[in-house]
Amino acid sequence: MLCIILNTLNILDIIKLVDNRKERKVKWEKGVINTIRTTVKDSFIIKSIMFKTTFIIMLTILFGMAIVIGYLSLEDYNSYLLFISLLYALYYLLVIPYYILKKISSLNRIIKGTDEIVSGNLNYTIEEEEKGMLSRLAYNINNMKQGFKNSLESEMKSERLKSELITNVSHDLKTPLTSIINYVDLLKRENLSKDEIEGYIGVLDRKTQRLKILIDDLFEASKIASGSVELNVELVDIVSLANQALAEFDEKIKKSPLTFKINLGNEKIHTYLDGKKTWRVFENLINNALKYSQPNTRVYIDLEDKEHNIIFTIKNVSAYEMDFNVEEIFDRFKRGDKSRNTEGSGLGLAITKSIVEMQGGKLEIEIDGDLFKVMVIFCK
Repeated sequence: MLCIILNTLNILDIIKLVDNRKERKVKWEKGVINTIRTTVKDSFIIKSIMFKTTFIIMLTILFGMAIVIGYLSLEDYNSYLLFISLLYALYYLLVIPYYILKKISSLNRIIKGTDEIVSGNLNYTIEEEEKGMLSRLAYNINNMKQGFKNSLESEMKSERLKSELITNVSHDLKTPLTSIINYVDLLKRENLSKDEIEGYIGVLDRKTQRLKILIDDLFEASKIASGSVELNVELVDIVSLANQALAEFDEKIKKSPLTFKINLGNEKIHTYLDGKKTWRVFENLINNALKYSQPNTRVYIDLEDKEHNIIFTIKNVSAYEMDFNVEEIFDRFKRGDKSRNTEGSGLGLAITKSIVEMQGGKLEIEIDGDLFKVMVIFCK
């Protein structure tokens, strides 16, 4: 009776599996046959390991056979078979245990290394052998560790930059805003002379203009970062754009204690770019040279027409110590003037680099002591 009940239940299970494809798939994946098939398949993912393992198993079987043959040859007094079996047994005992111990030693070093890395010691490097799968494993772990370390450092730098950005934005917004509030309060006073009123209004105008520039730069940097900037590409004359940008600063250049050495050439240089945004690139770079150059020094501006590229270069001597690497200068709100006494948003170079790269160009910076060199490279 019990057998009939069990058979009935089994038949019901079979019918259920036939009707339910999902359940049938789950049962198959958990079945012994599929487990064996998967294990064998996975064993051949790296064929060299499987071949080496199979080879050692075969050598071990032959070792057992050699022991048996050697024992039988003692009974039959067959010195030739005894010699062959002893020679093979000696070879096996000298080579195979050493090979296995060497691999175990390598595996132990890898496990020790992973323990060190897991515990937080990212400077630990696992020793790599000259060749072999374990050496490849050690190499991969070292690379993963380095990648994780780089990612961690990048994340820490990103967090630091976020903190600096909040601090710098707060400072740069608060400074002109505080001045505006103070001068508005002064204008509320009675019995102010006309000269005093005009002086206060002049200060208010300068501070509001500084605030406007900062807010405009913030919006532009945000638009560039979000990828929502549209380019209006057309055939433009680079020489004309550079001259327009210089003309915009003509009065400031004449009043500044700097000597500008300009070499743009007389020939027109045409290429396909967004004219307005490229003009902004030249404007930012000339403005930076005016703000951050050492007084009574020269600023060199050159434009070169190469075979495949157009190179716009500005060189100046910095008024501030540049104790940072080239990449940092492109960080948001990074300034040469760390005291942040000069006017500006600190976003100029970051925006400039983004505009250049959006148009398929490159912006390169070289720092040699106090010499600051910027190269804008556009493709023809």
